[in-house]
This record gives sequence, C-alpha cells and structure tokens, in this order.
Amino acid sequence: MLSSKKKYIVSGNSGIKAQIQFADQKQEFNKRPTKIGRRSLSRSISQSSTDSYSSAASYTDSSDDETSPRDKQQKNSKGSSDFCVKNIKQAEFGRREIEIAEQEMPALMALRKRAQGEKPLAGAKIVGCTHITAQTAVLMETLGALGAQCRWAACNIYSTLNEVAAALAESGFPVFAWKGESEDDFWWCIDRCVNVEGWQPNMILDDGGDLTHWIYKKYPNMFKKIKGIVEESVTGVHRLYQLSKAGKLCVPAMNVNDSVTKQKFDNLYCCRESILDGLKRTTDMMFGGKQVVVCGYGEVGKGCCAALKAMGSIVYVTEIDPICALQACMDGFRLVKLNEVIRQVDIVITCTGNKNVVTREHLDRMKNGCIVCNMGHSNTEIDVASLRTPELTWERVRSQVDHVIWPDGKRIVLLAEGRLLNLSCSTVPTFVLSITATTQALALIELYNAPEGRYKQDVYLLPKKMDEYVASLHLPTFDAHLTELTDEQAKYLGLNKNGPFKPNYYRY
Repeated sequence: MLSSKKKYIVSGNSGIKAQIQFADQKQEFNKRPTKIGRRSLSRSISQSSTDSYSSAASYTDSSDDETSPRDKQQKNSKGSSDFCVKNIKQAEFGRREIEIAEQEMPALMALRKRAQGEKPLAGAKIVGCTHITAQTAVLMETLGALGAQCRWAACNIYSTLNEVAAALAESGFPVFAWKGESEDDFWWCIDRCVNVEGWQPNMILDDGGDLTHWIYKKYPNMFKKIKGIVEESVTGVHRLYQLSKAGKLCVPAMNVNDSVTKQKFDNLYCCRESILDGLKRTTDMMFGGKQVVVCGYGEVGKGCCAALKAMGSIVYVTEIDPICALQACMDGFRLVKLNEVIRQVDIVITCTGNKNVVTREHLDRMKNGCIVCNMGHSNTEIDVASLRTPELTWERVRSQVDHVIWPDGKRIVLLAEGRLLNLSCSTVPTFVLSITATTQALALIELYNAPEGRYKQDVYLLPKKMDEYVASLHLPTFDAHLTELTDEQAKYLGLNKNGPFKPNYYRY
C-alpha cells in the first residue's frame, strides 16, 4: 500500500497554552459553515481537546462516506431527529457492543437493579461530555433507568465509537458525536447538548472540563439551576480547583479523578493493559528489549511501566515529584532526565497531565523510528504544534499513525497526533471502567439529592464510604468473600463494623 506524502505549511502561533481557549463568543452556531470551513486547520479553539491538524475524514473508517453528519438528515425508528451521529443505521451493531459491555460492568447493573424502583435521579437533567464508548453507554442507560434525562457529547474527537453513538440515538438519547470531528464540530456538538429550547441541565458530568467551561463562557446563567458538577479527569479537576481558588466556581463539584476507586483502578490497572494494546495495534512492534522512557510516575505511569517491564522492555522514568521518583527507583526503574536518554530510546510515553513535556528540541534529537505517544488526558504534553513546519514532511501510515520526516530522512512515528493513545487507538478494559462509571453515578446521585447547605461552592472528594461501596459491588465477580470484624475487633480499632475502614488521609 502506498503512503501519501504531503508538505504541510502552517502559519500563525504554534505555541500551546495551558489554559483553555474558546472560539469567538460571537460565533453563531445556527450559521452553518461550509464543509471546507468545518475541516479547516484553525487552531483558535481549546488545545486540550480539539487540537487537530489532519482532516476529520482521514480518521474515519474507509467504508464510511465523507459527508459530515451535520449535513445529513437522520431519524431514529421513533421519528426523533434530536441527535447527530455518523450513521443511525449502525445502531444494531452498537447495541451488541453495549450488551457485551453490560456483562463486564456488574456494579452498574446491580446499581440499576437496586435503585430503579426508587428513581434517585428523577427530575435530573444531566448534560455529559465524556468518551462515547460501549461502557459510557451502559452508564448513560443506567442514569436513564434511575430517572435522569441525558444529553451527551464527546470529550475527544477521536474516541467515539460510531456504532455505539448510533445505538444510543436509536434508544432515544440525544447524542451529538462521531469519530473524527473537526474543531468546529466538537464545539458545535457541545453547544447542541446545552443550548436547546425547553430543556436546561441541572447536573454536569464532565471529562476534561470543556463542557463546564463552555457553559461558564457562553451560558453562565445556567449555573443558577445547576446543582453540581462531577468531573473525572485530572485536567478537568485542575480547572475546577483554579475556578474555586479564583472564587468563580458557582456550584459544588465532585472530584472523581482523585477518588480511590478511580486512581487505583482506572488509572493504574486500566493503563497497565491498554498501553500495550494501543502500541501493538498501531505499530505491531515487539516490546522485548526495547528501550522506553515513561514521563511521569503517577498511577498512569506506574501502570505503563509495570506492563512494559513485564514484556521485557528496558524502562526509564522521568519525574518532578521526589516521592513518585523514589517509588520508581524502589520498583526497579532508572530515574533519568529526558535529555539523558532521548537519543537512545525506542519509545517515548507521556503521562503527566502537563504541557510541553516533549519539546521540539527533544523531537529533533530522537533516533530514527522512535515512537512518540501520550497516555495523559490532554494533548498538550507533546509539542506537536512545533512539527507543523515547512521543512518537515508528514506521511500518513494508517489511521492514527503518522510519520514525521526530517530533511535528512530521519522519521519518528507519532501516534494519535499526541492525543490519548488508548481511547484513540484501541479500547480499554470494560471491568475497570465499570468501577469509574459506578463512582460517577453515585457522585451524581449524591450531589443531586444532597440537602441544601451540605456542599458549598467548592471541590469535594467522594466520601470514603462511597468508595468502599463501589469496590464491594465488584467483589462478587471474583467470588471474593470479605472477612467481617468481630465486635471486639471493631471496638479495639475504633471502627464501625460496616465501615468506613480507613480515614480520609489514608494512602492506599
């Protein structure tokens, strides 16, 4: 198969900003831009979730037509057109994927069964912006079963499963998402979720903070009726804390990212498996003997390092935090500065949540064939913008895989244009996502039903008891049996026999 080569010439500011940028607030979303306009190379919108250079069509399945979903008139079997997906006819295939996911999400299914009669989310109008996968679909349908109305957009322009989005639309969920959205499409989809006549959200479920910031910038009056925000990612949580510190957070927010069940299971165990899946699907490489540098040794970094070490890779770690750095050393990894190993490594993986971790200087010094990818939420970790220069040639190898070629013939392999590798290029383990999704559902129930005054306009962690409850719902899958404290033991430890079993400051 011949690869297409193309010289890219870019003008404008190539710097990446840490803070989210928004499109011109005067942009009228009811004015339809042309097809070319929607697929332009504009870089004026949020760098964290919509930064894209290639056309959206280049990342879609070759069997799909290139007509934008915004140019299609589609209706589901009930006659509703309140959605925008790639192809509603794919709904049957998406339904099968959702049914498979349900088998691996026992806690959500148990929660759906236990709370369905009570309808704890009756009256809740939830607007969500997350990855739209089969696992998210199980969460959305659970929220619906618990009484909520939902409208949904995608938090990542490459991670949507088109068939799943179609299945949700067929089931009556207003979903606005498809794989390979342009920057303009991304914000248009979010706006279609929020700006709808006769419907106003009272809860937000966000992954990355883009939805929250869009409402804050475009429709600040909506916060008068919003009861709370549930945020999943480190990027979004960081933004919430910034708002809180500046006194601009209008409603209570629940930090799901730093809950024990998210940090210790989704971030660690999920990435431990999905890093190999993403690299293998995109590059077909063998890991044994390869030299890899992992930037960041938080829970995501720990998972990546453990997986690569087990496959026989030689793993280096970079860190700014002396505690995480010491953990890396005690786990048998060599702690280095990126400059010390950049010329010799075969793979560079970022998972810090920071910006410009891998700069143009690093990229220039990499050896021929080095693979560069990101496992953090935001795509600001790798300075991809610095590669949009006339002297470099971009060559599409396959979906989500690009060669960037230097004038001397050296090339690097860039995956997903620096976006989240696992959800852009592969999939993630359903069981682990069940833990996170259950945590999100309980956080929504808690904030929605909390009496006035329990939560102020600040960012909160989930109660320890809730974390333990989420974990307990998943134990039957393993036929696991908890030991129970005797009255004497409980008294000795000063605990309730039913928990919580650890203080809030306990580090698992």
